[in-house]
Amino acid sequence: MALHVTGARRRSTALAALALGGLVAPAAAQAKPHPKPQLTRIRCVPANSAACKSAIKVQIGKQLQLSGKRIYKGMRVAFRWSKGAIATKLDHTRVGYIARVPPGVAVGTVSVTVRDRAGRRSNVKRVRITPVSKVGGSTPARGSLPQAFAGNGMWIWQLPKTEGGNLTAIVQRAQAYGISTVFIKSADGAASFNNQFTPELVAALHANGLRACAWQYVYGSDPLGEASAAIASIQAGADCFVIDAESEYEGRYAAAQQYVNAVRAAIGPAYPVGLTSFPYVDYHPRLPYSVFLGPSGAQANLPQIYWKTIGDTVDAASAHTLAHNRIYGTAMAPLGQTYDGAPPADIQRFRSIWTGYGAGGMSWWSWQATPEPAWPSLGPAGVAPVALSDPGWPALSKGNKGDEVVWLQQHLASYDPTVKVTSSFDAATDAAVRRLQTERGIPVTGTTDAQTWGAALSFPLAPVDWTAQG
Repeated sequence: MALHVTGARRRSTALAALALGGLVAPAAAQAKPHPKPQLTRIRCVPANSAACKSAIKVQIGKQLQLSGKRIYKGMRVAFRWSKGAIATKLDHTRVGYIARVPPGVAVGTVSVTVRDRAGRRSNVKRVRITPVSKVGGSTPARGSLPQAFAGNGMWIWQLPKTEGGNLTAIVQRAQAYGISTVFIKSADGAASFNNQFTPELVAALHANGLRACAWQYVYGSDPLGEASAAIASIQAGADCFVIDAESEYEGRYAAAQQYVNAVRAAIGPAYPVGLTSFPYVDYHPRLPYSVFLGPSGAQANLPQIYWKTIGDTVDAASAHTLAHNRIYGTAMAPLGQTYDGAPPADIQRFRSIWTGYGAGGMSWWSWQATPEPAWPSLGPAGVAPVALSDPGWPALSKGNKGDEVVWLQQHLASYDPTVKVTSSFDAATDAAVRRLQTERGIPVTGTTDAQTWGAALSFPLAPVDWTAQG
């Protein structure tokens, strides 16, 4: 995340302007502060929409037209409410300056502001976000969450730093706070990690009613070597296995396919595998989620929703994650945050939100970094689900690029063979989306809303041989 230093720049500029041979210039000589951007009006697009007759009402994924002074393309447009904020960029089209309401914005009245390059924020305008549909009502799913990922889990990175490596203490704490699965690092790249995931460890956890799940951090430089290390972890008796693929894997589609194919060839299609990675798919468009979560990949999606470290609220981070991960149709069991001073109230809120979203399991990073006050927030008692509105779907249109486009194209290719999987929302993709919208009675916009995603995902996934493409 970029640090803003505009305040320091302004102070140094002011001092330079005032200092002249050791004398301070009169006030009249001081530079006038640059005016902030100003919003004068927000309108619906199209302006004659029935939802805008009496007030500004708009659904997630739809567009707003912004008018004002000192506004320009690329400005940050923020949608704020009591429990969070989500931002997007201002665009310019033939109808003027446009902002699309991003997935994850809360239903109800929200404040809209724009911010310029120097960090100056405009005045506030308010709009009302209206609901789309019930959460999960049209979410595709290839299967239910494997039992190994159900319930409450806790992650172990370094076993010697987890209760001092005392297995009895680990078991006692797990039982006291409702932990049913222990995720233990077993491999780093193509090598075993400190030989800490062993058959003896697995047997001891099983003897005390706990599931033992192995996890591996992968890099993509040696996919077949990494696959061998994964298979060895599974053969040690793991109840499930998790792939931790992060920035090193961005752009490595062929490596991802080699890795998952080699692992599946050894363990079969039914063994429970999960993927844990960045929660905001749209922020990491080159990461091959579509391979790791594809038919030969994981049956569970464990996005790392570290809201406090990200800098978002629990509500905003959770909604953003669901909106952009749901397209893959993989059952979700999110990975939450107990480190970095995450407040116990936030941990409880996270549990309630994801229970409301219908998650059958969740887990926490990490055992060794969880302070004593946080443990009671994990259980063993359940939490009441929160009634939540639908956070929306990725609004893709011509010009967008990334893995979300790859996933869309793989489905559209079964509907229209002229669509090629390029990761770029090109003219052929645009034409296919518009034709599909026409045939299904969906407003023809060329943009993927909830209905369009539902229609596109109803088609089989067209396979792609990434290894042949390099």
